[in-house]
Amino acid sequence: MTTRLTLAFSQQFLEENFAPWIIDLKPQLMICENGTAQMDIPISPHIQRVGGIVCGQAMGALADTCMVFACFSHKDKLLPVATTTLDTQFLRPATGDILRCEAKVERAGKAIFFLSAVLITKPNDKIVAKSTATFYLTE
Repeated sequence: MTTRLTLAFSQQFLEENFAPWIIDLKPQLMICENGTAQMDIPISPHIQRVGGIVCGQAMGALADTCMVFACFSHKDKLLPVATTTLDTQFLRPATGDILRCEAKVERAGKAIFFLSAVLITKPNDKIVAKSTATFYLTE
């Protein structure tokens, strides 16, 4: 697809093409440009475990999804990418109102993308996790 990646187009693509359980997280793309992406999800009881802490599964899903859009924004188009590695370090309990992921392409080859991401809780601006991933371009 050769449509230029606007924020509105990217959000619509996310809502129409990603798995329903990802959409249940209510992801909102905030930035999708120049090899970066920023995505927010509300922290709600739906993703909290005992103690009101965001579960690791939701944090990993947010990081993976956001990094996919960083890949897209690196080439300014939709790409058929597949996650080949995903590593997440959980640094502190994630509590607050919003969980934000800020992802960026660290390096892109012909077929492999290397990315990093940080997960931050709002409004306290605490880094709660860091992720790295590689994605394979399947075309």
